[in-house]
Amino acid sequence: MPEPSDTAAETAAATPAATSGASIELENLTKRYPGNPNPSVDNVSMEIKAGETVIFVGPSGCGKSTTLKMINRLIEPSSGRIRINDEDVTDIDPVKLRRKVGYAIQSSGLFPHMTVAENIALVPKMVGWSKSKVKDRVEEMLDLVGLDPREFHGRYPRQLSGGQQQRVGVARALAADPPVLLMDEPFGAVDPITRDHLQDELIRLQHELHKTIVFVTHDFDEAIKLGDRIAVLRERSHIAQFDTPEAILTNPADDFVSGFVGAGAALKRLNLTRVRDVEMADVPTVTVDDPLQSIFNKLRSGPHNELLMLDRRGRPYKWLRRGDLMRAKGSLARAGQLVHDTVTRDATLHDALEAVLIDSGGRVAVTGRRGEYIGVVDMETLMNSVHELLEADRLAAIEHQHDLEETRHHLTEQELEGADGGADG
Repeated sequence: MPEPSDTAAETAAATPAATSGASIELENLTKRYPGNPNPSVDNVSMEIKAGETVIFVGPSGCGKSTTLKMINRLIEPSSGRIRINDEDVTDIDPVKLRRKVGYAIQSSGLFPHMTVAENIALVPKMVGWSKSKVKDRVEEMLDLVGLDPREFHGRYPRQLSGGQQQRVGVARALAADPPVLLMDEPFGAVDPITRDHLQDELIRLQHELHKTIVFVTHDFDEAIKLGDRIAVLRERSHIAQFDTPEAILTNPADDFVSGFVGAGAALKRLNLTRVRDVEMADVPTVTVDDPLQSIFNKLRSGPHNELLMLDRRGRPYKWLRRGDLMRAKGSLARAGQLVHDTVTRDATLHDALEAVLIDSGGRVAVTGRRGEYIGVVDMETLMNSVHELLEADRLAAIEHQHDLEETRHHLTEQELEGADGGADG
C-alpha cells in the first residue's frame, strides 16, 4: 500500500492545530445482557461539557466501566443514544468512532511486541497520516508526557516501569489528537507515589490540551483531585449526585453519597487546591558548579539556615545546612541531604502535606514540567491553607443552618395561617 502523499492540504486535514474537547450527551443509555433480568446500566442520561473532566465513581459492579465503554461502543448499548458534538454516533461504524476517541486503561494495554514509538504511532497510521507526520507526532507525544524521545523511542513495554507504561498509554490515546479521552481506572495498578505523579501529569496535560475526559475510578480522593464534576453512581449506573467536588463535599445528596465522601471532608478539600494556588517560600539556591566558598558565604550571610543545591539541569539535588558546610572539608560530595521527594505545581495541597510530613525539614521543593526548581512549600503555608478551608467550611455550615431555620420558620407560619383559616371557616 503506497504511503499517503505529504501534501499541505492533507497535513492540514490530518493534523489539526490542536483539537479541543467535544460535548458528550448520553440519552437513556441502557445495557442488558442475556440471561440477566436486570439491566447492567439502566436508562442513564447525562450531559458532559466540551473540555470538561468528568469522573465516574461508584462501588464495584455498579456499571461505571460499562457506561464508559458504551461511549466509544466497545460495549454496544441495548438502547439509548450517544451524541458527541451533537453528532449521533450510535449508528456509525464503531471502528471509525474509536479512532476519534482516545482510550486508556489500567496496566496501559500496550502491545508487548511493539516498541514505544510503534504503540504511539498506531492510530495516526490507521487514519492515514504520512510517515514524517507520524514520526513528529510520536516525538511530540513522548515529550508531552515527560519521556525523553531519544531514550524511550525504541524501547519495548517490558523495559519500562509501570508508571512509564501508563505515560506511554496516555500518549498513545492522545496521538491522533482526539477530542475525547476515556480512561478506565488508568492508574489503579501502580504504586501510590507513581499514582500521585501520574495524576499530576494528567492535570498538567489537561491544562494544555483542554480535551473532554471521562475517567472511571473507585477512589473518591482521586475523583476529587482530578474532576471538574463527579458523577457518584449507584448500582446500574443510576446517578446519585452529579456535581462539582466542592458541592459534593459540602452538600452530599444523601447517605449513599456521604458514605463515599467519608470522614474528614475539610481535609479532603485539600485535594481541591493546587500548589500553584498558594504562596511559595523563598529559599536561596546554589548549583553543583558553584565554588565551595561562595556557597559557604551565601549561607553564612543570609537569614536562612539552609539552602537548596540544584544540579546542572536546575533540578533539586541536595539540602545543605550550615553544619554540613563545616563538615564538608573542601568537598560537598558527602555533605547535605539528598532531595528524595518533590511536588509539581499541579500537585494538590494534600500531596504537598504528605511530602512535608515525611520530610525531616518540614518542607518540599516544587518543580516544573522538566523537574526544574520553582520554589518551596513549607508547613506554615500548608497549615494556613488548612485553617482557611476549615473557616470556609464553618461559615458555610452556619449559612446552611440559617437557611434551614428560615425555611422551617416559613413553613410554620404557613401551617399557622392554614390553621387560622380553618378555624374561621
